[in-house]
Amino acid sequence: MTALQEEMATDSIATSAGPALMLALEQAAADPTLSHGIRALMQASARQLRAAGDAIDAERTRYRALFDAVPDPVSVLALDGTVLDLNRAGIAAYQRPREDIIGKPIDMLNPELPKGHMGPVLDALDRGETYVIETTNMRADGSRFPVEVHSAAFCEGGQTRIVAVARDLTARHEAESRYTSLIEGIDAGVTLHDAEGHLHYMNAAGMRITGVSVDESDVLRVPDWQDWMVVDEDGRPLPFAKHPAARAFATGRALSSQVIGLFRRSSQRLVWLSVTAVPQFAPGADKPHMVLTLSSDITNLKRDNALFGRVQELAQIGGWQWDRMTDALYLTDEAIRIVGASKAPSTMTAFLACLRESDAHRMHDVVSEIDEGTGFELELQGYQRDGTPFWISMIGESQSDGPGADQLTGTVQDITDRKQAEDSLRVQSQTDALTGLMNRDAILAKLDSRLSDCSSNQLALLYIDLDRFKMVNDVLGHGAGDVVLVAAAQRMRDAIGTEGLIARFGGDEFVVLCNINDNAARPEQLARRIQQAFAEPFLLQGEEFNVTTSIGIALAPTDGETSQQLTQNADVAMYDSKRRHRNGWQSFSPELAVRQHERLQTETQLRRALDNGEFHLVYQPQVDLRTGRIIYAEALVRWRNPQLGEMRPDHFIELAEGTGDIIRIGDWVLREACLQMRRWREQGLPIERVAVNVSYRQFTGENLAESVRQALQEADLPGSALELELTERVLVDDTPHTVAVFKQLRALGVQLSIDDFGEGYSALNYLRRLPIHALKLSHSFIKGVPGTPSDNAICQAVAGIAQSLGLELVAEGVENESQRDFLLRLGVTTGQGFLFAPGLLPGEFAKRVAAQLEPA
Repeated sequence: MTALQEEMATDSIATSAGPALMLALEQAAADPTLSHGIRALMQASARQLRAAGDAIDAERTRYRALFDAVPDPVSVLALDGTVLDLNRAGIAAYQRPREDIIGKPIDMLNPELPKGHMGPVLDALDRGETYVIETTNMRADGSRFPVEVHSAAFCEGGQTRIVAVARDLTARHEAESRYTSLIEGIDAGVTLHDAEGHLHYMNAAGMRITGVSVDESDVLRVPDWQDWMVVDEDGRPLPFAKHPAARAFATGRALSSQVIGLFRRSSQRLVWLSVTAVPQFAPGADKPHMVLTLSSDITNLKRDNALFGRVQELAQIGGWQWDRMTDALYLTDEAIRIVGASKAPSTMTAFLACLRESDAHRMHDVVSEIDEGTGFELELQGYQRDGTPFWISMIGESQSDGPGADQLTGTVQDITDRKQAEDSLRVQSQTDALTGLMNRDAILAKLDSRLSDCSSNQLALLYIDLDRFKMVNDVLGHGAGDVVLVAAAQRMRDAIGTEGLIARFGGDEFVVLCNINDNAARPEQLARRIQQAFAEPFLLQGEEFNVTTSIGIALAPTDGETSQQLTQNADVAMYDSKRRHRNGWQSFSPELAVRQHERLQTETQLRRALDNGEFHLVYQPQVDLRTGRIIYAEALVRWRNPQLGEMRPDHFIELAEGTGDIIRIGDWVLREACLQMRRWREQGLPIERVAVNVSYRQFTGENLAESVRQALQEADLPGSALELELTERVLVDDTPHTVAVFKQLRALGVQLSIDDFGEGYSALNYLRRLPIHALKLSHSFIKGVPGTPSDNAICQAVAGIAQSLGLELVAEGVENESQRDFLLRLGVTTGQGFLFAPGLLPGEFAKRVAAQLEPA
């Protein structure tokens, strides 16, 4: 064994064996039976082992001395957070015996640590970094104290351990608290900004100067900086790069006593500040990351007239001061410019002369009665020396004490542009954008104002609706409709002149408001003039369209004491005029109100009629005029209501058109007529087809062709067994949808005819292009033949059109033999009317057809 090996072995033995091994070696070395060499080796080994143990004990003593000499609590931890060792400072800090801590998890000393708190520590240590965290430790009595913990890794006996040093932050926190109290207590604004100008801290004085506040979470609520204008010492706007804080960032040097002005637009308040800006550097940094500013309010020191004059000019704000004892008034140059007087007013009396009379009285009353320590703010209107109007905001306050107690000081701001903008917006809000007339809100406000003094004002309201406007809108489009509305508004303006106020009330409805104190006949006169203004047709896209007016008139206070009552009653009168005779006018009466109530009742019952089974069909025969033989049937709907009784078809169908119920009713009529046709065929009756009226609203719906297909399918009928009578309005509604519906219906084999041809707005070229098989000559023309030449001419013209286009012609409303003979001479062979039969119940209709089959 070499000396090095012997030394290593000895060290190893000494390190691992301990005192027991040394004692055994010493005893063995004393054994006389051993050879001298062996005893000598054992004695040497015992001495080396004892020396190594002494060295280890000394090292441990030094380690413990150093460990315990650290003034901060130091813990040695296993990787799972178990405390393996703790120095004397830690025992003192936590006030626990050492044995209560060793072997326990670190959570016992710091119960606020989150779950999995060792993860971030180990991640940092794996990267060779020191982990630092601020947290709170707990003493044995439960009291807490703030600490900053630095954790690092080291190796002991081949295993990785963690050493954690906890520095007590109590003293630092107390110092920061004292510093904060000092900062919050000084009468100067202290702020902390970053390089982008974001605010991180501001003391109470700074908040008072700038209007910054904090929310419930102590987070700074920064004001709208657009509300502020920053100026330099000469009153010029200061860009952000020139602000003291921005300059301190840029240069990295402190700036002292920089004078700037803060003007807040919303409060019209100018504050002058002396600002010192000090850049703040992070440890080891060569560029500042924050800047600390100290701002002192020096407004009271900045009363220099020239400086204020420049700022006032920029902000359009002037200053004024008035001595109540002497009436002496001082105005800055900007204030004089705003008022625009030929000579600067030197007294309050002269200043008030620049204002309109009512505002001069208001200002006089306010400044005469203002108490010490109070203020006022008024918006006033006046006129400059050349008559140009101006608006100003006048702010003032009195001195509370001292030699200036009888003086008022303040600012005067030019707000003319804002007031003019407000006036413009107010006009826009009260004007109809299309016609330029007053809108609904504006006329109702005027009406309410005049009704409030109805004892001295007798009023009339004309409610005007354009007849046949919807046809223009539907046929030519909304653009053409807008052209008509603009032209109609101008015609009404010309007709009314200065005798009333006119407004577009909505859609194609207008109202006129006029006084009738001096002329009780004025409402009727205006109504006639309006209708005369619409005598000429409107020229649209090369065609003439007649658009007339229906007018309702209501008087106040007779027909209503509120705007709602008056407009409602005028509307009732207008509707009655439209219903009875378009292009007319009607005054409101209590009887009309009763009829309107009855109409509403009827509408209510109509909505329920179909579900309650109140409709039934009758069938009017269409006969061969030569023989009187029944060949077709026209289905006519009838309504019998338990409360209202038997209702006239023209009455309830018009209502159903208005409410939209006509679509459901029309679908029911279609299905019921087809089913009845099926029953007649099963009875062997030779009825070729049944005709059903289709409303315009039903035709323009989304599923007319599908409804017809289903009705035919349910009744097991061919399309040729059904005829649909369409309104003439469908002809001129030349849209892709219209053409598509015609094609779909003809594909089903359905016969299509135009009802009451000649009454509406038909165009012959549509008859050529659309798949129409028949025209129905209106009973309004038939009733005048053969004695009325004009009706004779119309019937002859329609007959000629039908013959030239190869269309069948059916005459409606044939009531006597002379009419029948006239029609036969025209070549019309099919007709219907009371001469032959009214609408018959299905059974009676079947009897008449069956009677034709019996031998003569």
